[in-house]
Amino acid sequence: MQKLLNDISNCTHCATFLPLGPNPVVRASKTAKILIIGQAPGTKVHQTGIPWNDPSGNQLRKWLNISNDVFYDTSKIAIVPMGFCYPGKGKTGDLPPRKECAPLWHEKLLIQMPDLELILLIGQYSQKYYLNNKNKATLTETVSSFEEYLPKYFPLPHPSPRNRFWLQKNQWFEESVIPILRKKVTSILSK
Repeated sequence: MQKLLNDISNCTHCATFLPLGPNPVVRASKTAKILIIGQAPGTKVHQTGIPWNDPSGNQLRKWLNISNDVFYDTSKIAIVPMGFCYPGKGKTGDLPPRKECAPLWHEKLLIQMPDLELILLIGQYSQKYYLNNKNKATLTETVSSFEEYLPKYFPLPHPSPRNRFWLQKNQWFEESVIPILRKKVTSILSK
């Protein structure tokens, strides 16, 4: 695992497309039980090298009902985004994650994590990649159908403050889905 993580941290595969240069952000271990697959690092995460070190991460930890210490304990939780480096700014926010990372690195990482019990698919990019033809037409439909993907996958919306309107419009998510998510996470982490 350490050699693989070193290879990833030295990756320059798509350096010419990265406005801030490569700085792959990934955390994993052979003993991780939960895998979080998000989109790609933002500028703050790029600068610090700490995944989910931003308001989105604060919201995600609140949804999971876990502390920073547990969240960043790689023996329990792995964090592998769809794109490992900051992709740059677009018209309405950050660009989508680079498409090279997941095919290049994900399978190699997953093979090294035999104890995974749950994979959180955060946002449409990870859901489309991992759920393939089982993905619904919209993120809302996919998230509301989360039970179809259990026990392996748990699709979630992105916890970004930009999604506050989605959360307001879809109050069922925090009322009905979050309690089930918390129960599953607590059960896995307490083993």
